[in-house]
Amino acid sequence: MTDRGPRAARAPAHPAGWWAPRLATLARVPSLFRRKSADLVENAVSTDAPEAPADPAAGRGHTASKRERGLVTPRRAEAQKRRPAAAPPADRKEAMARARERRRGQRAEAMAGMRRGDDRYLTARDRGPERALVRDLVDSRRTAGTWFFGGALLVLIGSSPSMPPVARAVSQYVWLLLALAVVVDSTLIAMRIRKRIRAEFPQSTQRPGGLAFYGIMRALTFRRMRMPSPRVDLGDRI
Repeated sequence: MTDRGPRAARAPAHPAGWWAPRLATLARVPSLFRRKSADLVENAVSTDAPEAPADPAAGRGHTASKRERGLVTPRRAEAQKRRPAAAPPADRKEAMARARERRRGQRAEAMAGMRRGDDRYLTARDRGPERALVRDLVDSRRTAGTWFFGGALLVLIGSSPSMPPVARAVSQYVWLLLALAVVVDSTLIAMRIRKRIRAEFPQSTQRPGGLAFYGIMRALTFRRMRMPSPRVDLGDRI
C-alpha cells in the first residue's frame, strides 16, 4: 500500500469565536419554556396562598353570612315543594278524618278572613270598597240602634200585665223614644253614607239606597257581633 502520508489537517468550517454574536442575539430573545415555567410557579403560589379577608375588621370570630357564602334562603313556596309528601291514608277511616281536619282548617281560615274584611272570603253582600267605606262610617260612631234591642227587652218586661200601671205607662213612653231615636239616627246615617259615596265613588255602580240600607242594618247590630269586625275605633275620623 502506498503511504499517503499524514493527512492534512482539515480546516475548521467556522472560524473560532463564531458563536459569540449568535449567543448574544439569542440572549435577547425570551425563552418560551422559561416563561411558562415561571407562570406555573406563580399560579401555584397564588393558589396555595390563603385568600385575605375583604374586610379587615372580619377576624377570627367573624362568621360568614349566607349571602357571603353564596347561600340563598328558599322561599315559602319552594320550601313547601321540597317537603316530603304526606303518606296516603291507611284506610277509609283515616281518609275521612283527614278530610274533616282539612275542612275544619278551611272554615277557620275563611272565618278569620271574614273578620279581617278580606274580599276573598267575604260574601257578595259585604264585598267591595264602597261597602268597606260604609262599614267604617258606621263603626266610627255610636248609634242608637245598638241600644234598641236592650231597650225593647225592658219595654217588653215593663208592659206585662203583672206590672203596675205606672210601669206600663213608662214602658210605652220609652218604646216611643227608642223608635224615634232609631228613625232619626238611621236617617242621619243614610244621609252621611250617600254624601260620602257620591264624593269618593262618583262612578260607582252600587245603588245609594242599597248602601244606605246596608249601613242601617249594621248600625242596628251590636258592635261585637258585627261581621266583618270593625277595623276602626269609636271617634276615628273617616
